[in-house]
Amino acid sequence: MKPDGVSGVKPEPLTNPWLSGLLIGIVGLYIALLLGIPVVNIFYQAFREGIPAFLHRLTERELLSALRLTVLTALVVVPLNTFFGLCAALAIAHRRFPGRALLLSLIDLPFSISPVVAGLMLVLIFGRQGWLGSWNLRVIFAFPGIVLATAFITLPFVAREVLPVLEEAGTDQEEAAKTLGATPWQIFWRITLPNIRWGLLYGVILTNARAMGEFGAVAVVSGNIIGRTQTLPLFVEDAYRSYATASAYAAAVVLSLLAVVTLVAKEVMERGSHSRRVF
Repeated sequence: MKPDGVSGVKPEPLTNPWLSGLLIGIVGLYIALLLGIPVVNIFYQAFREGIPAFLHRLTERELLSALRLTVLTALVVVPLNTFFGLCAALAIAHRRFPGRALLLSLIDLPFSISPVVAGLMLVLIFGRQGWLGSWNLRVIFAFPGIVLATAFITLPFVAREVLPVLEEAGTDQEEAAKTLGATPWQIFWRITLPNIRWGLLYGVILTNARAMGEFGAVAVVSGNIIGRTQTLPLFVEDAYRSYATASAYAAAVVLSLLAVVTLVAKEVMERGSHSRRVF
């Protein structure tokens, strides 16, 4: 067969069923070792003594307090980072300004910094011996510190999901609506938001999932005070170290179910996005 570009016919890819089966087997084994077996073990350990015992552990005061703090943190952080990510994506996609590349790099900074280092930076800034320690701000070992740490870690998700969608959509529709007399608010609600809604929802889902599961940065700034600054991931670690393994597994199941809900929502968003593109 002539090479591609001479005959105009693309050569068929070489396929080896043994090689394909080997690759699939390696991927399946890897996923089973890292995800499948640990998750199955968590559920087995949590329900080993029966469903009534599992439900009883879910009513423990410390677990409920940790769950309440985790949900409250997500309720504060997700709207904040959604608003910031949306504004940042709109500014970067529709404007050319000095420092644009720097802004993109700063948005991606949480991806490259360890969460523990991020928590340490907050301690060095807001701690008693930090730069702003003389202001007597109650941030470290308190709810504001947990919010700041979680907000920093989840900063990029909405912006990074919305920005490609905005760049792909372009500004032709917005400019046409502007020439017809539409206000900026009308343009945003009727044109921009419908175009980016799937990317925006996807970013919100990822932000919420990371906010509820964050451990490293929150562990540094919270102090892990039981009943006050202990989130659900911190509760799992503390309960397991205190040999309250049954409670730790019960809390881990709650976090796992939250992850499953996130994955289902993610799948729904992706299918909705693909169906919209087809039609």
